Formats: sequence, C-alpha cells, structure tokens
Amino acid sequence: MVIKVFLASSSGSTAIKKKQQDVVGFLEALKVDYTQLDIACNEENRMWMRQNVPEEKKPANGIPLPPQIFNEESYCGDYETFFDAKEDNTVYSFLGLPPPPGSKEAQQADKADIVENGTHTEETNAEENLDDSTAHVEEEEEQEEEELRQLEEEEEAEVQEEEEEDLEETQQEEEAE
Repeated sequence: MVIKVFLASSSGSTAIKKKQQDVVGFLEALKVDYTQLDIACNEENRMWMRQNVPEEKKPANGIPLPPQIFNEESYCGDYETFFDAKEDNTVYSFLGLPPPPGSKEAQQADKADIVENGTHTEETNAEENLDDSTAHVEEEEEQEEEELRQLEEEEEAEVQEEEEEDLEETQQEEEAE
C-alpha cells in the first residue's frame, strides 16, 4: 500500500505550503512510506486528484486544494481531516494502515477492542484458545475411543475364531467316535 500525497510544489500560498510541510514532515517522522505527487507541474496528477476526491469532500468551488491524501486509489482526506487524525492519535487508521505495535494508536485500539458481550480481546483470545484446547482434547478422546473399538473388534474376532476352532475340534472328535 502506497500513501499518495498530492502537493503543489510552486504554490503561492504560504498556508498551503505549511500544510504540505506538516503532512510530509509528520509522515516522515512516523516512517510511513509515501509518494509525493506534484499537481503544479504535472497535469495528469492534478486531474487524477480532482477526479478522485469524493464530491462531498470538495469545497464549494469544486476544486480541492493540496495537500490531498490517498492510500493507493482510496481517498483518506485533506489537511483538516489529517490534522484531526493527528490530534486524536488515529493517523494510521486515517491512512488505512495498521498501527505499529506499541504506538499510542495501537494501545487505543487495544483498549477500544472490546467485544459486544463486554469481554476484552485477551479474554476472547483465551476463550478461543480454551475452545481450541477443548477441541484438541475431544479429538484425543475420539481417537482413544476408536482404538478401543478396534481392540474390542479384534478380541471378538479372536473369540469367534476360537469358538469356530472348538466347534471344528468337537465335530472332528464326534466323527472320530
């Protein structure tokens, strides 16, 4: 997954320049892989960005300003939504990326990851592990039962064979008399 940041390299607006620097600097600080796509000197980039920003996210004049952020083809947001995600420690989810272990966002996700019945993920995982071990025990019990059945069948076959041999001997003895 490649994060695409659409920027204007030759913007006359200092506000836009600062917003672009903020986004790029923060992504670099997080060591997020991203690509800068210049809309000032590449018409294809400008057209792609304008066409792929959702209508409800476009300003009143219909022309979205940089920076605009995408994860591959999926729209993430503009500077304001990026800033809100940064303030809420949810940049990775804003970008559609899994948070790295130990990050504030991962810790928040762990806290928020409560299953509907009120158990925590760890408890749910423990229950799943218990279910797995119970299933394993049940499989072992079934295997033991199957082995017992086989032994019983073998014993029955031996008993039947002995009975047949006894019957044969008895018949031979009767014939011999």
